[in-house]
Amino acid sequence: MAFEIIDWDSAYKGDSENFQGPPPWNIGEPQPELAALIGDGKVHGEVLDAGCGYAELSLALAAQGFTVVGIELTPTAVAAARQAAQERGLENATFVQDDITSFTGFDGRFDTIIDSTLFHSLPVEARDAYQRAVFAAAAPGATYFILVFAKGAFPAELQEKPNEVTEAELREAVGKYWAIDEVRPAFIHANIPQLPNVPTPPHDRDEKGRIKMPAFLLTAHKPA
Repeated sequence: MAFEIIDWDSAYKGDSENFQGPPPWNIGEPQPELAALIGDGKVHGEVLDAGCGYAELSLALAAQGFTVVGIELTPTAVAAARQAAQERGLENATFVQDDITSFTGFDGRFDTIIDSTLFHSLPVEARDAYQRAVFAAAAPGATYFILVFAKGAFPAELQEKPNEVTEAELREAVGKYWAIDEVRPAFIHANIPQLPNVPTPPHDRDEKGRIKMPAFLLTAHKPA
């Protein structure tokens, strides 16, 4: 099975063909790179969490008073996100089940758009449609962040893996629409499942034992 046609709903249910148990990218909190942006005051206005998954990022932002919309393809993740928001009393977090490459109805609405490990999950041929969709949903002057796996994050011999990017690939895809401010090395923290005959990437681990996968953090904006 190619990574881009993974059964995402089964992945969120914990019975994927690729791994068993919780998705490794679900670490129970926002990615540290993005939590740092929030702490530094880089997030403003109404926020789109693109491909929100279980929505720990959305929920953390909503708990700080932001109005957040999470868009996610898989019904299992959307249902879990809605339930979590209800349990936490976060009425300012809304979740929509839709395809991030073709969603509509939010033209010019969002001041901040955050892609927390979505970009590399899309088929390469869907990148342009994704950029057009989120660009249309962005308000003039909006900020756009992408946290994405860099080339070399996974072992070269691994047949099924995300669509890792080079900096040039990332700049080319995003720069067609957005004004890029910065692309810098970063990390994606993940709980790596132990799979038969699959080597664990030889990367450092954080203080919680999660592996730190090489990534890029892109910052861009929509010209006012």
